[in-house]
Amino acid sequence: MSAAGAAEAAAVPEEPQDPALTVHLNGSGGAIKGWVVIDTLVDGLAMGGTRMTTGVSEEEVAGLARDMTEKFTLAGLRIGGAKAGIVADATNSGGAAREETFRTFGRTVKPLLHGGIHLGIDMGVTPADRAVFFEEAKYDPRYRLGAPDMPIDWRTYYEPLIDATGHGVGVAAITALEASGRTEPARVVVQGFGAVGRAVARFLEDRGHIVVGIADIRGTISADRLPVAELVAITDQFGAIDRTRLPQDVKVSAEPDAWLDVDADILILAAQKYAINAENAHRLRAGLVVEGANLASSAAAKEKVAASGAALVPGVIANIGGAASAALAVTRVVPFDLAAEARKAWVFDWVGARVRHNTRDLLEIAASRAGDPLPELLAARRKERG
Repeated sequence: MSAAGAAEAAAVPEEPQDPALTVHLNGSGGAIKGWVVIDTLVDGLAMGGTRMTTGVSEEEVAGLARDMTEKFTLAGLRIGGAKAGIVADATNSGGAAREETFRTFGRTVKPLLHGGIHLGIDMGVTPADRAVFFEEAKYDPRYRLGAPDMPIDWRTYYEPLIDATGHGVGVAAITALEASGRTEPARVVVQGFGAVGRAVARFLEDRGHIVVGIADIRGTISADRLPVAELVAITDQFGAIDRTRLPQDVKVSAEPDAWLDVDADILILAAQKYAINAENAHRLRAGLVVEGANLASSAAAKEKVAASGAALVPGVIANIGGAASAALAVTRVVPFDLAAEARKAWVFDWVGARVRHNTRDLLEIAASRAGDPLPELLAARRKERG
């Protein structure tokens, strides 16, 4: 993107700041507390994941919904952003109680699902949970008025794409390294070892980079080189690594945010909200931060990271893989006539191309002037999408 093009894009008006609709979830035929925030509608459609944690708030859900709008704008997809949040403990909610929570959720959001608001999975919500609330709402993404039918069911389409988000985050990291002129292997710390963190670690290791630190919900482990495959094999469904089965020569720390103190070139943020914030940003040692999670850095932290000379690729660029995979199907962009492996490759290539393009343009704008480069890039993509 040229400087003139960026300046012209910056003149494009911003999207409205208020969400299009906020729905308070009080339960339909059952107890449930939460929210669905529809940030924007494009062609009558919006989508985003469903998050279940004890601390999720309306403000958090609104921020996540805005992130979805920005992701789809940057990716050039004609769909708006939305998000759902359920206040509950995902790790201690199992069996019949968990199923009833999602059946209540399905009954409650049924009008939204059938009205063009596609709600998927996010932190604390599994594909099995999604199947429950889709069934209860009698919602089948294959069929929508005014759109061609999907020839395959949602699970068959979406589950092979579980690593699409990690793939995109890895592409963002590689693209940023290339832009900096670096050619030698980089030392990588991955904060969060869920599905995204594991996929990014494998992606970067496969390309010759060295994972030296991993943080999970129990703390931080580090070594001169961590064996990613071995660690994946001893990690549970919640991203916790079994400390009793760690390889030799691995250091373990339970100190808060110890992952910030590991000497590394790249830090991948793939876990909680505001992992980097105004209080801990000064401890950052990596010269490149890539957000593999939603709202991974606070606004104050982003300012501090930029002031330190480090580069940061935001989540609305880097971690679009899962959201884009779903949006490509909902908007019927995917070539469904391809065989399963070819279709998967097509989606991964599409995600990689969009992430690479946006990362390059963001870094080009950042190099040309002071301040946050994201608003200019968003304005340019908004104009391109129309």
